[in-house]
Amino acid sequence: MKLGQVALDAEALYLSLLKGVEALISEQTRLVGITSGGAWLAKRLAQDLPQKPMVGSISSAMHRDDFDQRGLSDGGQTVLPFEIEGADVLLIDDVLFTGRTIRAVINELFDYGRPERVRLAVLVDRGERELPIQANFSAASFTLHKSQSLALAVDDKGRFHFSLEN
Repeated sequence: MKLGQVALDAEALYLSLLKGVEALISEQTRLVGITSGGAWLAKRLAQDLPQKPMVGSISSAMHRDDFDQRGLSDGGQTVLPFEIEGADVLLIDDVLFTGRTIRAVINELFDYGRPERVRLAVLVDRGERELPIQANFSAASFTLHKSQSLALAVDDKGRFHFSLEN
């Protein structure tokens, strides 16, 4: 996919994310992918990382500040097959934009316990934050117009690609 003059190769960015995440984790780290793109990424990272971390997924739906408008439209449920209390959690997401999804996910995470630490790794940071949230690692950073939406998709062979909507 081309974004202005920049080609956006989701598979190449995934390889960068893999290297960045590998540098952030230890044997105690739990990967928690944010539904849905982050969950796809976390699942594949868990397979590709030499440490083979435990992996779960988390939904922002119940804690969103726009729940009355969106409802449960995000799909996916929180599945954390490990203890959160005292855990080293690395949240994984596809696109970081306003920070509102991350805020909602952290609220959801704390419903399950108090982690020792929570960090964030994303495939793309598109800036324009509305909340003071920053990723510990991002494979790419660029700015899109606020009306544009960047979404990660996965094909039937498990390869990632982006779709851009205006």
